Amino acid sequence: MTLSRTDASHQLDGAGLRAKRALGQNFVVDANTVRRIARLADVENHPHVLEIGAGLGSLTMALSEIAGHVTAVEVDDALLPLLHENVGDLANVAVVHADAMQLNWNQLLGDHHDWVLVANLPYNVATPLIADVLDFVPQVSRMLVMVQKEVADRFAASPSTSAYGALSVKVAFHATARVVGQVPASVFLPRPNVESSLVEITRRTTPLDTTIDPKKLFSLVRMGFAKRRKMLRGSLAGSVEPQHFEAADIAPTARAEELSIHDWLRLAHVLKDANT
Repeated sequence: MTLSRTDASHQLDGAGLRAKRALGQNFVVDANTVRRIARLADVENHPHVLEIGAGLGSLTMALSEIAGHVTAVEVDDALLPLLHENVGDLANVAVVHADAMQLNWNQLLGDHHDWVLVANLPYNVATPLIADVLDFVPQVSRMLVMVQKEVADRFAASPSTSAYGALSVKVAFHATARVVGQVPASVFLPRPNVESSLVEITRRTTPLDTTIDPKKLFSLVRMGFAKRRKMLRGSLAGSVEPQHFEAADIAPTARAEELSIHDWLRLAHVLKDANT
């Protein structure tokens, strides 16, 4: 069972509600789409599935059909009665009223390190939430998220492409990412003005590097991309000297978007050694 566009419209109208622009609410109202997301999430019989932004529960219901257990997080007080009405009778679903950007992750997820996060994320939440999960929530081993297409492209971008940026480097440090599908605007209520993509992010089982301070690494990366049109000798001036570029085997005339995560790590190691 999932919600059709008519079902969702009737429920919202009956409760005197409308999608809230401030929360980036665009509800998925297509059964094929939510079941496709659940299938791509690869959560059959999985005991630790976390859904962020459950909304009316359409995706929640699709996940509950195949997953062992689903923890559905929703921040909007007004939607909770409808969410409970739609999924409250499902034995393998637990609804949590909370803001995903302020979650006590350890309390919610416990010691299990095999959580799969599935979500339909609005533009203003997607980047900070995924970055925080990668940095601070090792319990989440895999994510399948629906986000605005340009955000998905940044998550999965390779060096020397227009979408590649500091976010791409952060994702590559922690995980591998790939866009696994597109989602048309027509499956949402209300219909957004942008196209969406599904991106799979899988945390690395073996960290790329445990000897570099991630804060210092990402500070360096952000500095490089802050003036991405500049050569590195300009964007990193004052922090990286010519001899550091030479020791890291990186051309000072290169631009930030040309460096892979391995290049950035090599440069970070040179700077670390120079300061010890």
